[in-house]
Amino acid sequence: MTAIPDTSTTLGSLDLAGAPLALGGNVLGWTAGQDDSFAVLSGFADAGGRLIDTADVYSAWAPGHVGGESEEMIGRWLSATGRREDVLIATKVSQHSDFPGLSAANIRAAAEASLQRLGTDRIDLYYAHFDHDEPIEETAAAFSALVDQGLVREIGISNFSAERIDAWMDAVAANGLHRPVALQPHYNLVERGFEGQLRDAAERHGLGVLPYWALASGFLTGKYRDADQDTHSPRAPEALKYLDERGERVLAVLDEVAAAHEVPVASVALAWLVAQPTVAAPIASARHAGQLEALLAGMRLALAADEVQALSDASA
Repeated sequence: MTAIPDTSTTLGSLDLAGAPLALGGNVLGWTAGQDDSFAVLSGFADAGGRLIDTADVYSAWAPGHVGGESEEMIGRWLSATGRREDVLIATKVSQHSDFPGLSAANIRAAAEASLQRLGTDRIDLYYAHFDHDEPIEETAAAFSALVDQGLVREIGISNFSAERIDAWMDAVAANGLHRPVALQPHYNLVERGFEGQLRDAAERHGLGVLPYWALASGFLTGKYRDADQDTHSPRAPEALKYLDERGERVLAVLDEVAAAHEVPVASVALAWLVAQPTVAAPIASARHAGQLEALLAGMRLALAADEVQALSDASA
């Protein structure tokens, strides 16, 4: 029987109690049209999910898109359902073609544009998406000012080195700024580079970690087991790169643990992340409501210590 962990996680003032999962918004308005996007968002909130993660640049990579499509879709859902108080919204700045970089003026302008697309008066968690060349003191002060102005509740950092995280925190201490509370790195069962200096930085500064690509582009769902399989998924080439001896070893243990708990393979991969030090909530996306079941089961699944260790050993 699947156990329900006693989970009470906060990111500053943001309460994720009982909901250690962030819904990835990268597919919303891209591979998920409005009907599917609304169904996924409503299903997530109905099941007790709290945090929706997006970025101003989603989904600029798609033909005919410019960025902001995901935020706009979330904004339409919020307007149609009136569920703003049921969810927390995280978005990011630095990569949109109209708002590149992390200068003070750009951070402010990008935040205002995101707020307009989302149709809300505040961003619950605002990330510096990628590091840039601007002085860290300027960036840290600009984010802190948004908190003072009530436009942002909490600050997050994504894709920064441990050294630059330390520098941000030095600027916070030196200038009496609001502290970041969250770190978003690339981390999953088959991408474990986080388990070094970055995790040390998260521990040192008390940052809650929200790993992106938590399911390795779908590989950790168990969907990709044959290098020659015919699939039209845009993520297939990225997922299939993990299909080697190590990847097959990981899938074998995932299959065993999933069978023991009677849950999908993806649920186990997410639960492994939740069990890791500093991790507050993995980020995973669903293209349609049918994919939500596995994500939500992962939010509630508590793995035994030996199961966590077996998965760690298989992916070492």
